[in-house]
Amino acid sequence: MTMNPRSTLYMPAINQRAMDKARSLPADAVVFDLEDAVAPDAKELAREQLLRQLAAGGYGPRKLVVRCNALSTPWGADDLRALAGSAISTLCLPKVESVGQLQAVGNLLRQCGRDDMALWAMIEAPAGVARVESIATSDNVTALLMGTTDLAAELRLPADPTRSGLYYALGRCVLAARLAGIMALDGVFLDITDTAGLRAVCEQGRALGFDGKTLIHPGQIAIANEVFGPSAAAVEHARCLLEVWDEAMASGKAVAVLDGRLIETMHVDEARRVLDTAAHIARLDQEP
Repeated sequence: MTMNPRSTLYMPAINQRAMDKARSLPADAVVFDLEDAVAPDAKELAREQLLRQLAAGGYGPRKLVVRCNALSTPWGADDLRALAGSAISTLCLPKVESVGQLQAVGNLLRQCGRDDMALWAMIEAPAGVARVESIATSDNVTALLMGTTDLAAELRLPADPTRSGLYYALGRCVLAARLAGIMALDGVFLDITDTAGLRAVCEQGRALGFDGKTLIHPGQIAIANEVFGPSAAAVEHARCLLEVWDEAMASGKAVAVLDGRLIETMHVDEARRVLDTAAHIARLDQEP
């Protein structure tokens, strides 16, 4: 999958029915959760169940990720060793606060022969925000995910639908992701009945520069996909821009112009990203 996911759905690994249902959901990515969503006495069962689920497959073009327990917990090392023997290619690491945590995970994966695994780092605490630039550029890190619920609690922020107290942290993490050339995914929205609130926070996240939204319920997928996906007008504009660019390059022109505006390579790169996203969406839509 070449596109950045518009919708990334957390799915409890202890819930067999939910994991089965994920095969038919229009989410771009699914994060099977062994951490927050699983009680301590169910961790081993959830891990075994998840491994069977991954082996069964059937998830089509969706990006599959596993959120494992931290190495500092009794289950973290066993999670990594077990997942190293699976087909999963991306791990989500909770509450990343230092490069040292990432290096410890990388060392264990290397011992297991899986130094190819991509890492999604969750920024959920002030220490993570303070060190986010070094975290974003660490080996194998391909995404930053905001853990806004925990972060707001640690910052002692009052309840606020506008998330004004998080602006600095959100903006800094997006900047760090862009500097590192990786993805930035916004945090979850907890009220699964408030569709207007979800849309507002998705639009805010997109305005801040996030690539997509992490979600806790299938009912949130459609809005995230709409807000973070390209509109029909954007897709058509991207096609026209690339046509004009290709024609200009083929004829040896020094510049290309569309609707009176000069086209630069950054516009070409963005147009290609939009068309890649549209192509992936079309593949998802064709899934049964």
